[in-house]
Amino acid sequence: MDFVKAFVVGGLICVIGQILIDKTKLTPARILVCYVVAGVFLELIGVYEPLVDFAGAGATVPLTGFGHNLCKGVFRAVSDKGLCGVLEGGFKAGATGLGAAVVFGLLSAIIFKPKAKS
Repeated sequence: MDFVKAFVVGGLICVIGQILIDKTKLTPARILVCYVVAGVFLELIGVYEPLVDFAGAGATVPLTGFGHNLCKGVFRAVSDKGLCGVLEGGFKAGATGLGAAVVFGLLSAIIFKPKAKS
């Protein structure tokens, strides 16, 4: 049942993104930024954590989950280190995901040859 919950919630998040691409003039990059900001906002108002508890990876893997993770990291660092945690918490919380993105991007660039669009 956990897989079904993750699939449905993650799918709904993707459907919202696809509707935004199809029905608005927003670029995909702006939609991605909106998703991260939405994850932070939903975590701030206390809505995203119950969604993560319900859907697991269906809520943590999309970009809204990245915003949720950043927000949680800032909260944790502020409670431990005070105001300086505002600057440190997001970097610490997102370091693993960003590091993986850099490594896999580098590997992809090494393995595959880019082609010019024509």
